[in-house]
Amino acid sequence: MAGLRAPSFEIPRPDGSLYSFDSDNLDRPAVIIFYRGGWCPWCNRQLASLRTAEKELIGLGYDVLFVSADQEDALRPSLGVDGIDYTLLSDNEMDVARDYGLAFRVSEETLDRYAMAGIDLEAASGYDHHILPVPATFVVGLDGMIRFVYANPNYRVRVDPELLVMAARSAVEDA
Repeated sequence: MAGLRAPSFEIPRPDGSLYSFDSDNLDRPAVIIFYRGGWCPWCNRQLASLRTAEKELIGLGYDVLFVSADQEDALRPSLGVDGIDYTLLSDNEMDVARDYGLAFRVSEETLDRYAMAGIDLEAASGYDHHILPVPATFVVGLDGMIRFVYANPNYRVRVDPELLVMAARSAVEDA
């Protein structure tokens, strides 16, 4: 998808208000990070590891958007963390993940494993579609074009924060 226009979207924030990302009319470049949800320990590690990168990205002029498969109410516990400058968004219907080519249906075997671990995707998303996003990171330039993509179907492997900052810096310099 690098080199293509980023799909626009409108999805809820934790307070239920809508956040609009219009790639045809951006005020700032954006880093969009898709993650499976607050129930995912790998996602929580990624969000924690991106705390230092977040400050650099914001310093470079980026909006930093974290898009979760959780419904907006499930995003609220994250709001109590001090020093968060990124925007949390809910794509629990998985429309944005589909538009970005990241949505996949979780197998029955995996659902059973999750249930044994106390993970209820239906409760987290509010839907019974059993769809999650492949964890992914997009750097979108001020022109709305995707400059960098990192997506890996292995949910344990995430973009390195240093690589993300380098890609974001390069996109700003090329603009």
